[in-house]
Amino acid sequence: MTAHIIDGKALAATIRKELKQEAESLKQQGIEPGLAVVLVGEDPASESYVKGKVKGCEEVGIYSELIRKDASITQEELLQIVRELNQKPNIDGILVQLPLPKHISESAVIDTIAVEKDVDGFTPVNVGNMLIGEDAFLPCTPHGIIEMIKRTGTQIEGKHAVVIGRSNIVGKPVAMLLLQENATVTICHSRTPDLAEMTRQADILVVAIGKPHVINKEHVKPGAVVIDVGVNRLPTGKLVGDVVFDEVKEVASYITPVPGGVGPLTITMLLANTIESAKKRNSPILNGMKG
Repeated sequence: MTAHIIDGKALAATIRKELKQEAESLKQQGIEPGLAVVLVGEDPASESYVKGKVKGCEEVGIYSELIRKDASITQEELLQIVRELNQKPNIDGILVQLPLPKHISESAVIDTIAVEKDVDGFTPVNVGNMLIGEDAFLPCTPHGIIEMIKRTGTQIEGKHAVVIGRSNIVGKPVAMLLLQENATVTICHSRTPDLAEMTRQADILVVAIGKPHVINKEHVKPGAVVIDVGVNRLPTGKLVGDVVFDEVKEVASYITPVPGGVGPLTITMLLANTIESAKKRNSPILNGMKG
């Protein structure tokens, strides 16, 4: 068996077409979704991510506002920028690009973002609501992973999902989202003994540990859906995932490549959350028009 490759770029393009239609529909009702992105310093990776987010906004028809600040900005100055964005009526989503300079508390910044504009899904209130199954903005990478799995036609309910990694950004939230889809979920991490014994039980295997080529075909149950979240740069400069792609694709039913797998979905789900925020924040207007 050779796995079907889940083309993240193609899937993201399909979803963005759907989002563009939604944004156009909102504009016809006098509502333009808006996203503010705050970039502190000149980290090359952050520059690249932010560029992708601004480009994505242009593609689907979201107003974007990029605020650049020098790395010397004080924490209070940054918090004041966030407070001002909280009050701006034309901004539906706020994203402060991480990482931040060491003298700034990331948690303090995240906690200052208004819950209704937290389109990254990082504030404690959104995380808590996600955990208990209430309405919340879902963190973008886990949200994208669930979307990818569903769009393969895979039924998550009743399946055994194994998540490798316990980060607050990917591992924990994707485990919770899989649980809410009625999967039986096992979380593995660096202290898990005999990792292969656990992963070979997985119908759905999500790998998010950030170490190159940790998972090979001996770890994978035949026919499993394998989602590789890791992006690692080898000394040669080549980008690879946490999974040995060429081996595992011969065992799995579906597999994501690196690059071109999960990555494109992350920004796309950010755009989806921003449009959803615009709809929620303008619900009295929209409901009035329906009535």
